[in-house]
Amino acid sequence: MSDRALVVGVGMTPFVGFRADASVRDMVVDAARATLLDAGVPASSVDMGVAAYESDHFNRQMSLGHILQDSVGLVGKPTLRVEGGGATGALAIRTAMMAITSGSARSVLVFGGETNGKSVDRATATEILAMSADFEWETPVFGTFAAPYALMITEHMRRYGTTPEQFAEIAVKNRRIALENPDAHKGMSITVEDVRGSPPLSDPYRLFDASLLSDGAAAVLLATREWAEQHASTFPDRPPVAMLGSGSSTDHPRLSDRSDEMFPHFAAKRGAARDAYRMVGIDNPPREIDVAEVYDSFSGAELQAYEDLGLCPVGEGGLAAAAARFDLGGQVWGNTSGGLLGQGAAVGATGIAQAVEVTRQLRGEVSGARSVPDARIGITDTHAGVGSLAVVNVFGRAP
Repeated sequence: MSDRALVVGVGMTPFVGFRADASVRDMVVDAARATLLDAGVPASSVDMGVAAYESDHFNRQMSLGHILQDSVGLVGKPTLRVEGGGATGALAIRTAMMAITSGSARSVLVFGGETNGKSVDRATATEILAMSADFEWETPVFGTFAAPYALMITEHMRRYGTTPEQFAEIAVKNRRIALENPDAHKGMSITVEDVRGSPPLSDPYRLFDASLLSDGAAAVLLATREWAEQHASTFPDRPPVAMLGSGSSTDHPRLSDRSDEMFPHFAAKRGAARDAYRMVGIDNPPREIDVAEVYDSFSGAELQAYEDLGLCPVGEGGLAAAAARFDLGGQVWGNTSGGLLGQGAAVGATGIAQAVEVTRQLRGEVSGARSVPDARIGITDTHAGVGSLAVVNVFGRAP
């Protein structure tokens, strides 16, 4: 395992439905400050910044990246903005890792945020999000993302016998776990019957099967070991966490262009996981991975991800969900943050917040029922569109 890119500091704001008291800039500054304090370093010592946000429309600001760079105290340093839909934050972390491993920087602060909670009305938010699909060829057909996700899970049900009750178990699980997370948008104590009885979105999905749109920000500081030893005052005091590997892949944005064989699956996610695991030397994911933050834009998408990440055999995601194999205390602890269904989704910050959760688990800093005992390896999984871009990042407790 390489430890050329260490996670030296992490921080995030709570994810909430609407921050009337804060702009995206305010939230990113809070997350970056928490990360620098966590690392014990001043902003002036950091070599580079990477800004992660999806939408100029939600945030009401063009060219936001260098404005955030100035706000977090990195003016005069190189910066770039990364955008990849729901995978934006994870893609930004991957970009920072590549900058460090290539020798372009010794330390990189990744910061991301979004105001896609209630900053605009529901109809406008739906229209903005629909623009993330192929706006010329797909958006006029589907209208919103719920429809193509519903088509995929419907085919999964037809092919493998998956049931709505099985993926409803995931909605129940993640919202229950979110009750234990003080940074979560909305933890809930609900039942499968509550999920199935909630208002319909696109059959078979109901309202409680869908993730939450949130306001929030998160940040991660990556650095070389040499830089961390020289600059990070907190580095000697806790187990170091390294970014061990990363994979990214793409698929046709339009479902109609995908093969019949892969229609109910995320081919890009399989490719991203394969490349990330190869980099780390993971041969048996369910035995070697301790904790996984999985992209649950819809409850069924988490079920599909179990299979495409290699955590269970293809076609058995529904059975795994029903058997709680990826619940707290399961074979792999899944979405210990509460996921997008419970912790919420501030899109540009989502993949970064996943890395914050995994890092804290690997350090042993999470308390209570969602604390993974002796966690050594953790992954984050995100995708854009309906799996048209996927990023899988692997973290581990370093020597």
